[in-house]
Amino acid sequence: MPYPLVHFSRPFSRLVLVTALGAALFSTQAMAEPKEPSRFIDVQATAEVDVTPDEAVLSARLWELTPAVPQESDRGHQGDELAEARGQLEDRAASLVEALEAAGLDSDAINAGSLHVQQEVLHRPQGNDDAPVPMVRTRLERPITLSIADLSSVPTILDALTKAGVNSLDGITYGLADQSAADDKALSQALERARAKAELMADSLGVELGDVINVSELTTQGYQPRMMAMRAEAADSSGGAEYRPGSITIDAGVNVRWEIEGQDGNGNGGEQ
Repeated sequence: MPYPLVHFSRPFSRLVLVTALGAALFSTQAMAEPKEPSRFIDVQATAEVDVTPDEAVLSARLWELTPAVPQESDRGHQGDELAEARGQLEDRAASLVEALEAAGLDSDAINAGSLHVQQEVLHRPQGNDDAPVPMVRTRLERPITLSIADLSSVPTILDALTKAGVNSLDGITYGLADQSAADDKALSQALERARAKAELMADSLGVELGDVINVSELTTQGYQPRMMAMRAEAADSSGGAEYRPGSITIDAGVNVRWEIEGQDGNGNGGEQ
């Protein structure tokens, strides 16, 4: 008795073909992707490096004030007083720049900032029981920023500033001209510390370290330039004052994962 013929529809044939290809592709990917070892050691380590600063930024200010007048009589008609104050301020700034260049500072390292003009309100007592009279005046101010590459010249530069009559010394910020070398040194020490910790842990557990599986750098805040505040009247180095920048601390941290040797194909350890 002849068997009946069975005909498959075209959509069914395509479904079988797609399913077979998908299974083959999944099998190939599964063989290609390495399985992460199930036994490993995770270590976190940090390191700090103290570095001596090799540059500094010094901030100072010059200002001039117009005469104070009663607020009720002020109508903004102080053009002459403002022009005179500005002329005096510009002359002082030019003299200061000349003094700094004579002290050995390059002109590119001297930054005279923009002119600031601000009205100030004062309350002056009248010497009796009456309320203080509001007075107004205008402050014209110019900031000065100095970039100092030779820290040994700081006392000489401070002498030039005080002799030029700066109104305010806002402080010195010590920093690093090239931070990358210090960063690399701290990172290298952190990695050495991580390996030492991992070897100690492996030795204590009676296992051996294999290859490094993963390593990542911890996010650090970065170094903060050291700020030294000062006053104009105390900045004259002729009295034997010393300016020591101290040191800057560079932080680095790492996370490292090591494989534990002696695993079989199933991720289990061999003979113990």
